[in-house]
Amino acid sequence: MAIQKQFVLRYREEGHIRFEIPAQFCEPSAANALTAALLKLDGVYRVTLYARQKKLSIRYQEWVCDFKSLAKLLHQIIAGLEQKTPSEKKAAVANKLPAIKAKLKNSGVGKWFNQTYTDIKETIQAAKILTKVGMKQQKTLFNNPEKAMIDFFNDMLVIFLIKLHWERITKEWIPNPLKYRYEWLAVFYMFFLLMRSRNPKQPK
Repeated sequence: MAIQKQFVLRYREEGHIRFEIPAQFCEPSAANALTAALLKLDGVYRVTLYARQKKLSIRYQEWVCDFKSLAKLLHQIIAGLEQKTPSEKKAAVANKLPAIKAKLKNSGVGKWFNQTYTDIKETIQAAKILTKVGMKQQKTLFNNPEKAMIDFFNDMLVIFLIKLHWERITKEWIPNPLKYRYEWLAVFYMFFLLMRSRNPKQPK
């Protein structure tokens, strides 16, 4: 159905007409645009739009613009505004998206999602690096696949532990090494075991 047909004439007398209008023209932007366009017409001196009642009242001077001429011009205005409305809605939605994204990002769920995404991304990057290192050691992989897999997962574990404790390492352990001496001993021992597992066993 053409939008013009949804403008139903409910009242008419000399110099005054009133329409029942569709809901989309009761929205603030569309209502203001319709009112402004009608007030620009010669002979129209008052336009009142009642959004809640979905009514449009137009007062005009018959000797300047008769009813038929006014109805024709109103038809053209409605057609023009109908074409602009979808693009304006899209623009309004586009303008709201950054604010919605920012609000979601700053929410508890958004922060958790961002942190989880960052952790997964960093883990994947670390896995890629370790995979490249492992591919360079193809001889070990083919000769002793069990040791190659153990080395790979040991590296993954070390990276995970460093990532897990990185904030405490930089903010607490490094400024106060004596206070966290046992933690540092555990770190050194972990690297000792890691390096020891990499050294080939001496034949007996």
